[in-house]
Amino acid sequence: MNAVAGQSKRIRVAVVGTGEFGRNHARVYRELEGAELVGVFDQNQERGAAVAAEFQTQVLKSLDELRRADAVSVAVPTVAHADVGCRLLEMGLDVLVEKPMAVSLVEADALLHAAKKNGRILQVGHVERFNPAVIAVEPILNRPLFFEVHRLGVFTPRSLDVDVIYDLMIHDLDILLALVDEPVVEVKAVGIPVLTDKVDIAHARLEFTGGAVANITASRVSTERVRKMRFFQQHEYISLDYARRDALRIGVKKPGPHPEFAFEKLNAPAVEPLHAELEAFVDAARSRKEPRTNGAAGRAALELAGRVMASIQEHAARVNVLGGRKTTDVLGDRKAAGLDAFATHDKTK
Repeated sequence: MNAVAGQSKRIRVAVVGTGEFGRNHARVYRELEGAELVGVFDQNQERGAAVAAEFQTQVLKSLDELRRADAVSVAVPTVAHADVGCRLLEMGLDVLVEKPMAVSLVEADALLHAAKKNGRILQVGHVERFNPAVIAVEPILNRPLFFEVHRLGVFTPRSLDVDVIYDLMIHDLDILLALVDEPVVEVKAVGIPVLTDKVDIAHARLEFTGGAVANITASRVSTERVRKMRFFQQHEYISLDYARRDALRIGVKKPGPHPEFAFEKLNAPAVEPLHAELEAFVDAARSRKEPRTNGAAGRAALELAGRVMASIQEHAARVNVLGGRKTTDVLGDRKAAGLDAFATHDKTK
């Protein structure tokens, strides 16, 4: 087992899966002062070699060669997250596994168990939690009661092994759980396939125990790219733009028939979210402190995504949108692809 000792030690890091997102992990690791990129692994040897050459590191020929690292990013398709992640945790490595953390709660629990059993850090790649806009609003939260969220993107042939709930919406489910910090008591959702056999566009309405309500729309078949959240709390309206990485606070300065408003651009750190995420992972590997997007947070987001998917399936059963697929089919029909799936798919946000 690789021991990480000393607060000044450079953490030896590696990347499994060198698609678009795995390549970005390698890029950022190469830039981090506290990390040493010791290698990348991909079953597609040609792709792995290209990324290794680009970022001046070693191309590894097997998962066993990852023993030279302290911490590893797992950027393979979702179907392989649990298999690869558990194996690396059993090898004594700290693991950052991309979102969604697994295809099922059973597999998520396997990752959590492996991390606890081996005393390893498990972080889930909910990168938007490290977006400067989110960081900026956290200190000013005052029991928000209504959220409007839109995460829309144009179609690209990536992350098609999962429905849009697990591809895009799960970012906002994770953020909402963190900002509201209450259980969700009701979920209503609708979604349809458009260009694939998975759900490509979806809308969900969540209600939390304290009365907060959130409306969330996610689409990967939009004509424009939108990444925004708005929420309302007492006498205030907050607007976040994930793409611009900024947040605006609008407060009531003078209430009444002729109100006056105060506009404040919140202080947001000028940092790339992925850079902040991987820096936090490296710091967790060094300090042994739980990361903000730990395995428990990843599981909570996955569980809520499953509830959204179940509600979509209930609606679809009435209108036959998904051709009668059961929720278990929607969640599990990728598993037939097996572990080799991560040789042929890219992982991106």
